[in-house]
Amino acid sequence: MRSGKATESGPRRRNLSFLGTLLLLVLLALSVGAQSELRTVRGAILDKAENPVSSAVGYLKNVRTLADKTYISDRSGEYRFSGLDPNVDYEVHAESESMTSNTRTVSSFDSRKDIVISLKLDKEKKKT
Repeated sequence: MRSGKATESGPRRRNLSFLGTLLLLVLLALSVGAQSELRTVRGAILDKAENPVSSAVGYLKNVRTLADKTYISDRSGEYRFSGLDPNVDYEVHAESESMTSNTRTVSSFDSRKDIVISLKLDKEKKKT
């Protein structure tokens, strides 16, 4: 013979198991969604005296695919690359006329979503 308690524990266990599985799936979806948030690299392109340089070219290289993106700085010397994959390393540098900046690396281990990097045009371009 089965008691009333035994019949209640079966559905209860299934409900708790279902709720536990549902909670796990929601937490998993949230963590995957958080990892896939895109990020932005932005900043100013400056000359040796740290004045903004308009119409300079900012370069962003995807280290995985070697694809380059460019951005021409605005009147205040600002550049911006958005919609970037957080799981990829990037290299960023700037050029204007005969000057270039150092290349800076944006690591996939950097968890910031908005990365600000000022690029100083302080080296002469190599003659090719």
